Amino acid sequence: MQVNDVTSYEVEGRVAVVTVDSPPVNALSAAVRQGIAAAVGKAQADPAVGAVVLLCGGRTFFAGADITEFGKPPVEPSLRNLQLVVENATKPVVAAMHGTALGGGLELALVAHYRVAVPSARCGLPEVNLGLLPGAGGTQRLPRIVGVEKALEMITGGTPISAKAAQAIGLIDALVDEGRLREGAIAYANAVLDEGRPLVKVRDKNDRLDEARANPQVFADFRKANARKFRGFHAPENCIRAVEGAVNLPFDEGMVQERALFDELFADSQSAAQRHVFFAERQAAKIDDIGADVPVLPVAKVGVIGAGTMGGGIAMNFLNAGIPVTIVETKQEALDRGLGIIRRNYAATAAKGKMKPEDVEGRMALLTGTLALEDLADSDLIIEAVFENLDVKKQVFARLDAIAKPGAILATNTSYLDIDAIAAATGRPESVIGLHFFSPANVMKLLEIVRTRDTAKPIVATAAKLAKTIGKIGVTVGNGFGFVGNRILAARNREADRLILEGASPADVDRVLYDFGFPMGHFQMRDLVGLDVGWNPATTASANVREILNEMGRHGQKSGGGYYDYDENRKHTPSPVALKVIEDFAARQGTPRRAVSDEEIRDRTLYAMVNEGARILDEGIAARASDIDIVWVTGYGWPKYRGGPMFWADLQGLPAVLARLKALEAAHGSDFAPSPLIERLAAENKSFKDA
Repeated sequence: MQVNDVTSYEVEGRVAVVTVDSPPVNALSAAVRQGIAAAVGKAQADPAVGAVVLLCGGRTFFAGADITEFGKPPVEPSLRNLQLVVENATKPVVAAMHGTALGGGLELALVAHYRVAVPSARCGLPEVNLGLLPGAGGTQRLPRIVGVEKALEMITGGTPISAKAAQAIGLIDALVDEGRLREGAIAYANAVLDEGRPLVKVRDKNDRLDEARANPQVFADFRKANARKFRGFHAPENCIRAVEGAVNLPFDEGMVQERALFDELFADSQSAAQRHVFFAERQAAKIDDIGADVPVLPVAKVGVIGAGTMGGGIAMNFLNAGIPVTIVETKQEALDRGLGIIRRNYAATAAKGKMKPEDVEGRMALLTGTLALEDLADSDLIIEAVFENLDVKKQVFARLDAIAKPGAILATNTSYLDIDAIAAATGRPESVIGLHFFSPANVMKLLEIVRTRDTAKPIVATAAKLAKTIGKIGVTVGNGFGFVGNRILAARNREADRLILEGASPADVDRVLYDFGFPMGHFQMRDLVGLDVGWNPATTASANVREILNEMGRHGQKSGGGYYDYDENRKHTPSPVALKVIEDFAARQGTPRRAVSDEEIRDRTLYAMVNEGARILDEGIAARASDIDIVWVTGYGWPKYRGGPMFWADLQGLPAVLARLKALEAAHGSDFAPSPLIERLAAENKSFKDA
């Protein structure tokens, strides 16, 4: 029988089976909560029922709270009140899990008296990824069942664990056969009844907490071990404090503290920023003018041109997805080196236990190396990753036009160049697209999908789907210098270069950006990438500091020196040599040096980025402000807890942003002239999210 639209109730022998089916992920909405409460109450009132099994239809157990209800008036029963209904039931409740039991879903399972799952299920408390903590007892119950150290790891990490791992730590009582969850859960419930097992309330378990009480250093040790990972984030610390409450306070007081710590985070801009990123990631996958009716082309074989660092990394993405790759180089030595690096990368992963040795061989078996471009004739997708030179790329695409089969997708990995010009070298510009991977390409999650004025919709749709296949976050953007990410980076480059000539040191600029939340500073990043990337020794003319450093053989970390000096462990220290180059160049340019404040460094670098982002949005290069944020959060290290440059600007209010840009324009010139979009939105008291 149906209890409500999303909840059904059936009795099989002595067991009441409560099934929730609320697509797509059985989020714990008001209707779901009401249905469960009514069904458990019905089972309580039925003398023929001895136990209750709670499970879900569809593809997953409860995958978390209904975050669309955040900030809205509460509807009873709240999740906490529903938990009391389940926990205080006088008949055993068995939570039966498949798919993912996440967040509030796992917290609901924790108040069941027993938990079973199929082997493919996964369990986790991912709230920290939204800048929050588990607010329905997760911080209080989980350490009581799995121990404090494991609970801290799960709650602050937010990464789900397998059902097998969950059983090993006591979170799951039993595994049942795959595909037979209902039958297995009913059998388990009957066994509970037959054996007269007690109603186990996790809240009453204290033995695992006693372990932590005997080792009071556990929290300090955990903070120290994770200090770098947690830097800048507020949520992990509140998570730790909540678990400390589980150890040091009675259960009910710990619950009160958990709620207070949750509310503190929910009101914090960091949580708003992280929730923005969560939704923006999903929005980025949607391309406004490409509907479900646009066909997606099959990609069964991929060609990659260039076996260097970028080409090899690109190839690994497809090998990881089980897609065969043919990689092309011009010389055998370069090809052998590239293939060797790919193998060593896989071997290193296997040595860390993150993949099996046989998987290394399996992936390498999918890889073919060749010196003949003609060997790409049967590829469905060909990605060019050669030297960043327009003439070279046009020559490659002209050759590809004669080699590639009809319907093949021709992609360039260019970072800055005009893809329309590259496409014009072919007779099929509609088949050309930009796939801008970020280095290291086998690690970085961002993929800028660059459509030209001629790129056919099926090509764009295929690229977007392929991004998901290879585990990337694809953001579709328009063609133009630097697209989205590198065009904004160029604006920051401009100001950073000016700042060091005017009196700031590279270390000053880097410290300010690091303190803002970037994983490394601007000049550290340049040194890491290599100052010689894009530098041509044949045409160099000491035109700027970077050229001079390259001419001196200072190419960054790899050469032992760039803007910084590096020891044998690549530890950096400020470089007197680089500082002398900067001072001498400033003198030749007639640039007077002065004291530069941290505030000026921050404002000039960050507002330049926001202003350029606004121009990109106004020109239609990006479809939405949140796409710009995703590019910078996932590709360039903008701190997730600040939401991206456009979200950061919206937090301040665009009238305030406009006023600061005008002040910077007056002090530092027309490059800070406010984008017309900022002026329009500020006049209407709107935000970038409204553009």
